[in-house]
Amino acid sequence: MQKSPDKGVADPSLADVDAVAREVGGDVENGLSSSEAARRLAESGPNALRATPPVPLWRRAIAQFRDPLVYLLLAAQYESWIAPIAVVVSVPLSLVGPVLVLRSLGVANNLYTQIGLVLLIALAAKNAILIVEVARERRAEGREIIESAVAAAQTRFRPILMTSFAFILGMLPLVLATGAGANARRSIGVSVASGMLASTCLAVLFVPSFFVLLQRHEEARLAAKRKRAAAAAD
Repeated sequence: MQKSPDKGVADPSLADVDAVAREVGGDVENGLSSSEAARRLAESGPNALRATPPVPLWRRAIAQFRDPLVYLLLAAQYESWIAPIAVVVSVPLSLVGPVLVLRSLGVANNLYTQIGLVLLIALAAKNAILIVEVARERRAEGREIIESAVAAAQTRFRPILMTSFAFILGMLPLVLATGAGANARRSIGVSVASGMLASTCLAVLFVPSFFVLLQRHEEARLAAKRKRAAAAAD
């Protein structure tokens, strides 16, 4: 039976718990820094606590775009299961800028950087959606596939530049932030601004190319399907 603490008698089970807590918690000896203690703990053997290796930046960013709901919404918009792939494949192009800039500047991959990547993925997908939408409209008008892709890139080039560079200029106060909380603001600003710059330069070039390849594949598949249906009818 547990007795009250004021009588000076403790429950044996509580004493055991206290002993285990002291053994697990431990303490560092005088004159030993916490980093040196962590290094010795890591080298003490296979049973020592080891740090979990960090998840790569590109893998964290791509994981934000893996929701199948995005693909289903694009498929419903384009009325095609293949056309949305051009948008999904173009999104990683926007990650080239943040990966290079963050590594070169030594900016940490913290929570604020990941928030910026989520925003960046949405903006990069928006540019690709606009290009693919216009290209499909031109194709529906009867133009050739390559001509439709070139016309879409030319039509959306100026709006993409205007919105992208306006957004990049809006991120400059975060990139150049100083004072309290400057690291958090710089993490968001650098990741978004560098990603938008990379997406603007690469999306206009690669998204039309992706559209041409996927549109040819889709039309070839539909033509083969109609041919098989006609042969079966005969």
